[in-house]
Amino acid sequence: MTVEVDIQRATDAPDQPDDDSLIRWAALALRDSPGKELTIRLVDADESQALNSEYRHKDSPTNVLSFPAELPPELNIPLLGDLVICVPVVNREADEQGKQRQHHWAHMVIHGCLHLLGHDHIDDAEAEAMEQLERQLLAELDIADPYLESDD
Repeated sequence: MTVEVDIQRATDAPDQPDDDSLIRWAALALRDSPGKELTIRLVDADESQALNSEYRHKDSPTNVLSFPAELPPELNIPLLGDLVICVPVVNREADEQGKQRQHHWAHMVIHGCLHLLGHDHIDDAEAEAMEQLERQLLAELDIADPYLESDD
């Protein structure tokens, strides 16, 4: 494994991916950044909503929040940051979008990790570059383009 992943389960919501899957998806997204460390915290809607409200001023739970580590440069620590993923939101989105839950989970972990690496989707060019990278990584897992509309 090229990354160190600390997994925190702060919810007992059903249908959470196993540790091996979370680590595999993070390692894929971070394969060009070996030796990095991150935390993936799985939460319920209340914690997601509180964090989303505090940090993004949006009073609703969201699928994934990325918190890049803000360390002084003199601290040579490989900490990349934290992902906070809301289990019920990710599962609900997968169901609503007609996607396999595992596939949507893989997308959310990869998406969050790319944010930790500095990718963003604020403007159209950044969004297209980030989405293309997501498509490439997900294709390596035999997961279809998550941005295509479902035919269902």
